[in-house]
Amino acid sequence: MRKILLGSLLALCSLSANAQEKYFLPAGAEAARPDGEGFIRRWTVLEPISKPNRSNTVFTDSYLREVFGREYFPKQMSLVPKDGQKVKALFEKVEQPADFRRAPQGPQKVITGTEKLTWHKLDSKTYNLKLMRFGEHHLKRLYGVIYWVVTVIHCDAPMHDVRLSVGSNSASQWWLNGSEVLLLSGDRRMVADDCMSNRLHLNEGDNVIRGAIINGPGMSDFCVRLVDEDGKPITSGYTIR
Repeated sequence: MRKILLGSLLALCSLSANAQEKYFLPAGAEAARPDGEGFIRRWTVLEPISKPNRSNTVFTDSYLREVFGREYFPKQMSLVPKDGQKVKALFEKVEQPADFRRAPQGPQKVITGTEKLTWHKLDSKTYNLKLMRFGEHHLKRLYGVIYWVVTVIHCDAPMHDVRLSVGSNSASQWWLNGSEVLLLSGDRRMVADDCMSNRLHLNEGDNVIRGAIINGPGMSDFCVRLVDEDGKPITSGYTIR
């Protein structure tokens, strides 16, 4: 029995490593550029924070603002994390019954605590960053989670009338240089250009895009690109750090 369990664990680790190699690369030392369709593939991603939800239907505007408005880790809205940097983050988990065969009835008892999580700077091999595969690789939870992601856009010159175009699974909220620019609520699948911000101004030099993505059951991923006032992808004039 012990050999079987050990073999299963080794197989899971192998699948996890293969998933990482299939979907991500460690970010290179040089600045990246958007792909041919303008998608931003370089992100620094925090290991998933546990936030149980039985369903994605609870993701209303008011619920998301309340949940994303909590402080899960210090300097949450100002930190520009480095690869490998650790933070102590608040988490929630549901207390499981002694008999796991019994489905919980009524309100679930939620336990809170803190744990150390690590930021990972990645280059996605696909236009959409597959958060569930990222969580799988790090042997964290797959469902009932919040992901925080950050990237830095370095503009050669000021850019006017730019829109942030986002798709996410499931709900998400996005900020540019500390100001909210998009809220994607509801139980949704990831669709490119699902929502676009109002017209934005990007400064010459560094601009920080920050996102939070929440999911209950199901897949979790997102895609982001900058588009001009006509909705056409912007593929030049900036690099991604």
